[in-house]
Amino acid sequence: MQQLLSFIPPASKPQVIEILEAIPIEIKITQKRLSKHGDFRRQLNGTSLITINSTPNPYRFLITLLHELAHFKVSQQFSFGVKPHGSEWKTAYRNLVLPFLNPKIFPDSICSELAQHMKNPKASTDRDFKLVMALRQYDPPSLKAPVCEMESGQKFTLDNGRIFIMLKKRRTRFECKELKTGRIYLFSPHAEVLPL
Repeated sequence: MQQLLSFIPPASKPQVIEILEAIPIEIKITQKRLSKHGDFRRQLNGTSLITINSTPNPYRFLITLLHELAHFKVSQQFSFGVKPHGSEWKTAYRNLVLPFLNPKIFPDSICSELAQHMKNPKASTDRDFKLVMALRQYDPPSLKAPVCEMESGQKFTLDNGRIFIMLKKRRTRFECKELKTGRIYLFSPHAEVLPL
C-alpha cells in the first residue's frame, strides 16, 4: 500500500486508501510497458490482480488506477458477459473518478480535460488527445516530442532506431514514410518520437 501511495497525488491518498481497504485486490507496479498503462485480470485461484506501469506522473498513475478499479467493480457486479469497456464499465469508471475531480487533486488543465473525458470515457486515455496533452505537461522533461509537433519534411526516429519523415496530417492521424523501406505509416498525434 505504501509503495502505491507514493505514486499518486498527495491529496488523493485518503480516498484511495478508503477504496482499497474495502476491496480484496492485489496491485502490482510494473516497469513501463509500451502497449498499456495498466491492466486488470482475474487469476485462476479466484483472486483479482491489477498491474500499473511505474510512472513519475502521479496524475496519469491515479487515472490508470481508477480505470482498472472500474474493471474490478464490473467483474464483481456482473461476472462475465459484459464488454470490457461497455456501458457498465463506463458507469463504474465515472462513479470512481467523479469524487476525485477537483483542483486539490488534479491541476486545472487536467481536471477540465478529465471532466470532459468522463462524459464518454474511451477504452484508453491515449485515445483522448486533449487529455494526453494535458497529462504530458506533468511528465519529466524529455528529448522526445509528439508527432503532431513535427513539421512536414522533418525526420524523426523511434526507440527501435527506425527513421521516418513527416509527410502530412490526415483527418486525425499523421502520415509518415519510413526512410529505409519507403512504406507509409499512420501515427497517432501524440505518439512520442525523437526529432532528428
